[in-house]
Amino acid sequence: MRLVIARCTVDYEGRLTAHLPESTRLIMVKSDGCVAIHADGGAYKPLNWMNAPNTLIEEEDVWRVSNPKGEILTITLHEVFSDFSQEMGVDPGLQKDGVEAHIQELLADDPSFLMEGLELVKREYPTDLGPVDLLCRTSKGETIAVEIKRRGEIDGVEQLTRYLEFLNRDPLIKPVKGIFAAQEIRPQAKVLAEDRGIKCVVVDYDEIRGIESNHLRLF
Repeated sequence: MRLVIARCTVDYEGRLTAHLPESTRLIMVKSDGCVAIHADGGAYKPLNWMNAPNTLIEEEDVWRVSNPKGEILTITLHEVFSDFSQEMGVDPGLQKDGVEAHIQELLADDPSFLMEGLELVKREYPTDLGPVDLLCRTSKGETIAVEIKRRGEIDGVEQLTRYLEFLNRDPLIKPVKGIFAAQEIRPQAKVLAEDRGIKCVVVDYDEIRGIESNHLRLF
């Protein structure tokens, strides 16, 4: 990470043109090539930026940032007050406190978050292949099997596919469709799920955590 505080002007050429007149700003250069220009205000949002992949060419008082799309960000430095670099290493990423069991519990309380009108039939519905996280029914009486993961990968889609093949042998509940729900779903998993007719739902844990159950409890 490189942080430069300087009096500068900034010009952007690309899908449109934009100009930032001379002022003191923070220029942030990340290790992946992302360049962002911040004012002393405006929360986290930069005044202008260029996402990676970029090429940064530094001349005497001018920085030129370009990308494969043909966009160019020109930063003219009039006076540099600070130029600081720090190696930060690999960040482990944001770790939320939601685990699969808790997400499953919250969605069991209110499965309509996944699909309007969806109601729970049974949580941990038993099969010879293992328990299905949620077995639900739509307002039209259709049966839905829900597989819940923190991170949606291809193996989770394969798991739900096996459940669906097994459940659709049961004449009392077939046809059974599937919903693959996760806090994050990888693109390859989404493509595979959609190819197999499985609906993907990205779950916002912070949002569903605020859902209040309508079911009466003894505790």
